[in-house]
Formats: sequence, structure tokens, C-alpha cells
Amino acid sequence: MIHLFILGISFLNLTILSSTLPAMPYAYDALEPNIDAKTMEIHYTKHYQTYLTNFTKAIAGTAAEEKSVEDILATADKNLPAIRNNGGGYYNHNLYFSLLSPTPALAPSGPLALAIDAKWGSLATFKEAFNKAAMGRFGSGWAWLVVQNGALDICSTPNQDNPIMPDAGCSGKPILCIDVWEHAYYLKYQNRRADYITAFWNVMDWDVVEKLYEKAVQ
Repeated sequence: MIHLFILGISFLNLTILSSTLPAMPYAYDALEPNIDAKTMEIHYTKHYQTYLTNFTKAIAGTAAEEKSVEDILATADKNLPAIRNNGGGYYNHNLYFSLLSPTPALAPSGPLALAIDAKWGSLATFKEAFNKAAMGRFGSGWAWLVVQNGALDICSTPNQDNPIMPDAGCSGKPILCIDVWEHAYYLKYQNRRADYITAFWNVMDWDVVEKLYEKAVQ
């Protein structure tokens, strides 16, 4: 019984019932022109699906099958590469795809908006700091907004590492992320990662982040 998410708000409480991903709740071209249809299709059905397939294989027949994804990753050190890489790839993509929407809320509200203003002064300044983390990640990886001890922080991780894992160089409960592996943007943006990051904010749903924030600070 592996808990995580299946697209959308259900990220708050997911159970994996099979090694096959559900269909996306909208068409692959629904995020155009910000993220192109071909990238969405390949990213979702090939990369994301492969991480899920290999993750379920890596934990098959072990005690990990009865644990939550978060609990598995919390002890997945670098001596467990199959679980760390594929479990991380599964978890990270779960969060990433849950954040994308053709009809997103484009700004936070309530306690999250207040927390962002208190930490960074404004949403615009927060985005500058987050974009810097995403641009500064050399090679493949992720940038994150996390909650740690009730406070917000920005960080980044290489490969499929995430802030739940030990020795990731970044810790906390993830509530927002961006995939900066080239497969997330190269078909449309080639080497223009900055353009992809800018476009990401046009389809990133703050309503999802708010719900994750509320859960993380409980």
C-alpha cells in the first residue's frame, strides 16, 4: 500500500493500486503554448511511467510494499540507487504533474501568501529566488519550495533526489517543484531553460500549493 498522489488534489493522499498511470485529466495540448503537447505526452507516458514501473519492481516482495512513499524515500540513502532514483522520479513527477493545470490559480492567497510575503517581501521576489535555484541547478534536477519546521525555504536537488531523502542537500516537506531535466522542456525550448521556467508559472496552480502548505504546517 504505497501512498502518494494520482494527479490533482489527490496528491494529499494517494494509494498506488497498479503500476500503470491513470490517464491525464486533460488533453496533452491543454497547456499550450507554455508546455507543448508532444513534451507532455512523452514526459507523462514515457519518463513518468518508467519511474513508476521501475519503482514498483524495486520494492516488489519487500517490506517497503507496505510503507508510504514518503517513508520509503526517507530511508533511501545512496546505497539504494534503484529505490532512490526510481522512487524519487515517481514522487517528484507526481508532485510536478499535480501542479500543472490549464486553468490554474496564478497567485497564492491566505496563509501561504502571507508566509511568502513575510519571507521574501513579495510574490515577484519569491519567483526570482525560485527561478534562480532552478537556473542554478547544473545539469539535471529539480528546484523546490519546502516547509521545514513551519518555515518556507527554497532549494534544489540533482537527478531525482528530493528534500525527503537523506543527504539530498535540501530538506523539508515539498509543496512546489519544477522539473529542470531537459526532457521537461527541450522539444519546445531547446537550451532556453529560462524561457521554460517563465512559462511554468503560467500553468502552475497555486490552489494545489496552498493545500499542500496547509497540510505541511499542521
